[in-house]
Amino acid sequence: MIVVTRLNGTRFAVNPDLIERIHESPDTHLVTLDGAAYVVLESLAEVVELIADYRAYVLSKARDFPAVTGYPLSLVPPSDPEDGGRRPAPEPPRK
Repeated sequence: MIVVTRLNGTRFAVNPDLIERIHESPDTHLVTLDGAAYVVLESLAEVVELIADYRAYVLSKARDFPAVTGYPLSLVPPSDPEDGGRRPAPEPPRK
């Protein structure tokens, strides 16, 4: 969740995964997938930065989880152009 501020100064949290678009005209409007619209004090650039920080935080927390099924939690490695852009299949867990 990201925390933003209404025009009256009250703060609220919104799930950034549900934000469909953000626009300034001149106030910043957050429009969610279900059509709800929120007017906030933060600029478009500030909201985008809050979302980027939130997603970076989620990824950093995901790296802290221990491997449960034998597969460590990690980012998908980049594809290798020398093998046609295919990623190697993961190895099955050892028993």
